[in-house]
Amino acid sequence: MHLTRPVYINTGRVIICTMQQYIDKAKVLIEALPYIRSFYGKTVVIKYGGSAMVNEELKQSVIQDIALMKLVGMCPVIVHGGGNEINTLLKRLDIKTEFVNGLRVTDAETMEVVEMVLSGKVNKEVVTIIQKQGINAVGISGKDGNILTARKKLIDGKDAGFIGEIENVDPKLIKTLIQNDFIPVIAPVAKDMQGHTYNVNADYAASAIAGALQAEKLVFLTDIEGVLKDVNDPHSLISNITVNEAGQLIKEGVISGGMIPKVDCCIDGVKKGVKTVHILDGRVEHSMLLEIFTDRGIGTMIHRD
Repeated sequence: MHLTRPVYINTGRVIICTMQQYIDKAKVLIEALPYIRSFYGKTVVIKYGGSAMVNEELKQSVIQDIALMKLVGMCPVIVHGGGNEINTLLKRLDIKTEFVNGLRVTDAETMEVVEMVLSGKVNKEVVTIIQKQGINAVGISGKDGNILTARKKLIDGKDAGFIGEIENVDPKLIKTLIQNDFIPVIAPVAKDMQGHTYNVNADYAASAIAGALQAEKLVFLTDIEGVLKDVNDPHSLISNITVNEAGQLIKEGVISGGMIPKVDCCIDGVKKGVKTVHILDGRVEHSMLLEIFTDRGIGTMIHRD
């Protein structure tokens, strides 16, 4: 293997400009140094979903970020979604899909498809991409090692099938994998005490797991910039917010619609012991590195008061 060095054209101005590019890169690394030192050995739970799971370039960007986090000494844990893949297979099998309050009504037939896609296809694809980066990863579901114990979740008081609400998290298996230098990749599938399988919302699963691990950070990769003062103005991003302030914005209607459950998960994570929770736009390449390892960041960080 031969390593090549950059070749500079021997005209003063070009050499200066080219050298400046490398100096700027070095400055970025230096800026990241205190963050690398601060987060060394710390656990970061990443809820992986949205466009970052669909677009191939973004998928590579996310996995590269996670690989770098691992290589500089952090302990990433991935909890992934897979709604698009589930929809595709259900449509192929001619199984109708119904949603109530944003949750998929899940009968026994649909649950089989959900578990097959999440614990099988999607989970193993994520593991494979990580291992292509030279990093060890293990794919599991919330059923393994009794990580996630759930009960049936009622929607507006009605039975919507095998939709689960998390009752308990046992992080022993996750901690064992981390201690043995693996990245755990977790599908949000749980079971109850009778062995029934449930589909669990990945946001809630990530929040519960991060709390049980007392994670340093919980990161939600989404298809939005973060929390906005005005949903019609992407420049109105709120970069830093406390739990109480977030709750107040929900009461005032600034945070509304589909953002309410997302922010609720953030608040829940902090209350369970996660130090900071981040809502990031997964459509931006290397958004996690920009948020975690730079002074400004690019998303919304929610923290204790």
